[in-house]
Amino acid sequence: MFAAERRQLILEMVRANGAVSLRELARVVQTSEVTVRRDVRALEAEGLLDRRHGGAVLPGGFTRESGFPQKSHLATAEKTAIADLAANLVEEGEAIVVGAGTTTQELARRLARVPGLTVVTNSLLVAQALAHANRVEVVMTGGTLRGSNYALVGSGAEQSLHGLRVSRAFLSGSGLTAERGLSTSNMLSASVDRALVQAAAEVVVLADHTKLGTDTMFQTVPTDLITRLVTDEPPAHDDRAATELQALADQGVQIAVAGGQGGSAGSAGPGGDAVPARQQRRDVPLPGPRRQVPGGGGGLRSTSMLGEQGPGPGAERARVADLRRR
Repeated sequence: MFAAERRQLILEMVRANGAVSLRELARVVQTSEVTVRRDVRALEAEGLLDRRHGGAVLPGGFTRESGFPQKSHLATAEKTAIADLAANLVEEGEAIVVGAGTTTQELARRLARVPGLTVVTNSLLVAQALAHANRVEVVMTGGTLRGSNYALVGSGAEQSLHGLRVSRAFLSGSGLTAERGLSTSNMLSASVDRALVQAAAEVVVLADHTKLGTDTMFQTVPTDLITRLVTDEPPAHDDRAATELQALADQGVQIAVAGGQGGSAGSAGPGGDAVPARQQRRDVPLPGPRRQVPGGGGGLRSTSMLGEQGPGPGAERARVADLRRR
């Protein structure tokens, strides 16, 4: 494929999806990420797109929201690894909320084997993934159906969450920065996600590395309310993603990275299934006290996180710095 043809295809993908990772672009145009990165720089110089952390977006600073058909084909391997790792956070008998999104849909598929679980969701896709799990109770919010992401939104969805209290919320979004936290491109979706956060004692964000450093219009979860981020291994050349991870860790967010090569054995997931070594967690312990969500945890059974506290913040900063060097 000639360079002009390749760049035209890249431009069409970005226009169709709003945001596309370099990995996905390289796969579609059947070339290396190095070549794709050079093409993206050339297109950016012409003002046709903007470069972002590990990918490209529509020009103008804020990315628009892609529909479900486009999102479902983006970063599929990364979403799978993130969902595998996030499922280890959930124990039998818990009550949780799961927001809308393709990554949370992947998580829901893995939660179907957790006995005694109660899942509250505004996502038809999450509910569908759990529909035949006979040991999982699914509670759906009310609201108006938003067809682009198969989610229930509006005042009906928000009101149905009043008075609800669960152990943790699992949310995704369109972008994540240390400065603003999690954000999305749709006002109605953002409002429901904020209601989900208010119902949970802890907040777990699921976001692949292409969303790190991306800022969109409506804030859903400020950084100081994010308990943990589950993400994938940034590419070796993506210094900005590693910098964003460090900034999030410095603000007290625990970070679990899926797809690392640090371990030789998998950790046990729900139901005894092993997580492959390439999906080993690498946590950033909380460096200091964090502001708690009002009323957090009252009357709930205590649940463990992904393991015992690891090395101190200094050691983890060195690990994130090593991500930037590679």
